[in-house]
Amino acid sequence: MDQHAPLTAYDLTRPATALCPLVFTSPHSGRDYTLEFLDAARLDAQSLRRSEDAFVDDLFAAAPRLGAPLLAARFPRAWCDANREPWELDPGMFDAPLPPWVNSGSPRVGAGLGTIARVVASGEAIYRRRLSFREAESRVRNCWEPFHAALGDLIAETRVQFGACLLVDCHSMPSHPAPGADQPDIILGDAHGTACAPRATRLIEAALQRQGYRVRRNDPYAGGYITRHYGRPRERVHAIQIEIARSLYMDEARIERHAGFDRLRANLAAILAGLAQEDWSFL
Repeated sequence: MDQHAPLTAYDLTRPATALCPLVFTSPHSGRDYTLEFLDAARLDAQSLRRSEDAFVDDLFAAAPRLGAPLLAARFPRAWCDANREPWELDPGMFDAPLPPWVNSGSPRVGAGLGTIARVVASGEAIYRRRLSFREAESRVRNCWEPFHAALGDLIAETRVQFGACLLVDCHSMPSHPAPGADQPDIILGDAHGTACAPRATRLIEAALQRQGYRVRRNDPYAGGYITRHYGRPRERVHAIQIEIARSLYMDEARIERHAGFDRLRANLAAILAGLAQEDWSFL
């Protein structure tokens, strides 16, 4: 976490040779908390990290070695959320009226989790003051837009090379153990079958289950902006969101990896190796 370095929008790790039509993204694992952000926030860096899908980019680090690119945001989700529309903004956060074309009525904005979040995942307010629209515009131009430009290019390149693309959008979810509840290890979101070919969803689900993971579909995470925006099966672009329970690999209070991290990463590498060898010609 480098507080002094200028903010770079993303890390893109490409394979030496692309071997399959898969593209992996990690939009919420960014951990470059700049001094500009920390000075504007009423929360410390540890509290801001509650919104982060910590270490997810590291969990999927094997993808390029196995023949698929990995695009990971470097900016924190609490600074700018790449899994939102570009202009989902809360008028109450700003010091002047917003332009009329801004989407202020989405459920995400209502929950305080728009493109520029009002609160962290635990519900605590982020800022000590109101923001200017110019600040929001700068974040969208310098973070959201470069990330999505890179993603759009990857999808286009993959379609040209393989005739189709399967985008795997990688996330983690908080663990809420409840007595007697059937808590899944992983939730796959394909927008209830509209963003990804059912056969592809079944293949990924089966690969996870063979490693012993309890998998649920679409409940409560059916896929965010990335899944729904890019998933266009009729155009041979498919998208699926994967949410991994944080308790599998990290201490959620300390935001530190625990002993399960290496095991999960190794299992995911084995799963990705199998997926890279699948016949995806049906996409």
